[in-house]
Amino acid sequence: MKPLLRKEILRLVVWMLLGSLLGYLVDRPILGAAAALLIVLGQHLWQLQRLVSWLQQPNKVPPEAARLWGEVFDGIYHYQRRQKADQQHLAGLLSRIQDSSQALRDGVVMIDHKGDLEWWNHAAERLLGLSSSTDRGQPLTYLLRHPQFVDYYDRQDYLEPLVLPSPVEEEHLLEYQITLFGKNERLLLVRDCTKMQHLERMRQDFIANVSHELRTPLTVLSGYLETFSDHAEQLPAQWQRGLVLMTQQSARMEHLVADLLTLSRLEANDFKVETTPINVAELLAAIRLDALALSGQQYQLLIDADPQLYLRGSANELRSAFSNLVFNAVKYTPQGSTIELRWYQDENGAYLEVDDNGQGIDGKHLAHLTQRFYRVDNSRSSQTGGTGLGLAIVKHILRHHQGRLEISSVVGQGSRFTCCFPLSQTLLDSAA
Repeated sequence: MKPLLRKEILRLVVWMLLGSLLGYLVDRPILGAAAALLIVLGQHLWQLQRLVSWLQQPNKVPPEAARLWGEVFDGIYHYQRRQKADQQHLAGLLSRIQDSSQALRDGVVMIDHKGDLEWWNHAAERLLGLSSSTDRGQPLTYLLRHPQFVDYYDRQDYLEPLVLPSPVEEEHLLEYQITLFGKNERLLLVRDCTKMQHLERMRQDFIANVSHELRTPLTVLSGYLETFSDHAEQLPAQWQRGLVLMTQQSARMEHLVADLLTLSRLEANDFKVETTPINVAELLAAIRLDALALSGQQYQLLIDADPQLYLRGSANELRSAFSNLVFNAVKYTPQGSTIELRWYQDENGAYLEVDDNGQGIDGKHLAHLTQRFYRVDNSRSSQTGGTGLGLAIVKHILRHHQGRLEISSVVGQGSRFTCCFPLSQTLLDSAA
């Protein structure tokens, strides 16, 4: 383009010189140069008019032109062709995305930054009872008015899905999962989880029933073992060792049954959490004494807790969750270790941290620690007497208190277990 521009400037200069020479013949060189400049300007205005006319009808081929204007017409023409090809490609891609979304069995709903319905597929129309003629542009919470869904939508904590009865068929259960993207826009995924929930309920009922049924024979077994233990000195030596092992395993089985029953109760959908204000600082002090007794005073437990900060919830459930974390720190760290308990809040929420300087946990295990019966090292289960359900119980207790469990650990340096609660679950001493 630059050589053409230089040629065009040279052409303008030549025209002005010719005009000056012609004007010189009549003693008007400046007038001649101005006339030549007007002629060149008229040519450019004419080409500009041709460009405007062509742009108003872009489907036509570009006008024929030479030099600089020919390059301008050809450049715009090729740019238009590239843009048209890109638009066709994007339109085809968008059409394939929409077709594939329409083919999904799960519902997909796009919600704009104002919370209004923008687009949805056929599955969402069937599952939620949406109508394209009346519901497009309507706020989502006007159509899905269940209080739990409205709270889930407004809270913007979408780490876990929400399961609720279908607004169309109450006997069906729908799972809602929202994802934030763009400028506060949302993508809502909806799937029918009735069958999965039914199977999960069967599993929970089976575990609960089996646990209940095991309590009676275990009680009988433990009772006779206790009686035999009272007269152990009268038994042969080889029987005495077996009696000790049976007593230990019976106690472990009782703990396992108790934890299974607790987990089954926590997993129940109709579980209701109390909203009593709890002095967490006092609760941690009591748990500290229990942990010191458990460890035989072999650990240093430090507490840094805000005495004015209370937490709404069930004292028994939260005590179970917090003591699980503290007792785990005692069990899985060497004697003489320091364990720190911190309770504080900031602008984002309230936090209970259990920090130890033990051997730490490899990062590949962290995502699985709250699964039932998951163990980092199976050899430690017999040493600690754990059931493998402690962190699963902690996770469910926190979930019922609108909280979550975060775990961070570095091998050789220690681990940190953090219970995170929203500010809506906390209150200060004066309010309590």
